[in-house]
Amino acid sequence: MNFDELTRFLEKRVQQPMPGEAAHQRMKPKMADGSPLRLKHSTPPRKGGVLILLYEDEGGVRFPLIQRPSYEGIHSGQMALPGGRYENEDLDQFHTALRESQEEIGVEKDKVEIIGSLSEFFVAASNHMVLPVIGKIDHKPSFIPEPREVDDIITPPVMHLIDPSRLKEKEMTVRSGFKMICPYFDLEGRTVWGATAMMLSEFVDILNEYPVR
Repeated sequence: MNFDELTRFLEKRVQQPMPGEAAHQRMKPKMADGSPLRLKHSTPPRKGGVLILLYEDEGGVRFPLIQRPSYEGIHSGQMALPGGRYENEDLDQFHTALRESQEEIGVEKDKVEIIGSLSEFFVAASNHMVLPVIGKIDHKPSFIPEPREVDDIITPPVMHLIDPSRLKEKEMTVRSGFKMICPYFDLEGRTVWGATAMMLSEFVDILNEYPVR
């Protein structure tokens, strides 16, 4: 997968309608007993932004994922795209994704070129409306994890997202004690599931339109 050709393709593709909900649903966890999963919130969702940062390495294209540390929150220990909550200082959710990524993985926001974004995604577990931003950088970054927010950083090849053998499913017990059947991406031996997998599923649909492998 050629970096320049892929990013040129993406620059044009993001100007067109996105796959959206149909892509998200393929990776949506479901209750192990078959009952519907319902989460209700009494307040409007807060805005957020995450970053799919593409860069060239060893002749291929890679992107970073972070592992959250163990804590009392709902995303404890999970794999995620770098990013976070919109703050008043942010111009928009694109800026949120860049600012939070600089804080979490040490990539200077001024060095990232924005390609565009996927569909806005509602993360029901945390009541956030998140914009997945696609960006590129012209060199291999030196990632610096922020220890309070990041336990580890992995950098899987983009090609692994469209490898059917990486798409799996298993039963998981979530923090609330519920057992769920969770589709996930097996990337670098890590389980990438939930909201992150659902957002990446839309990216996969777009990658599958890319005519060159």
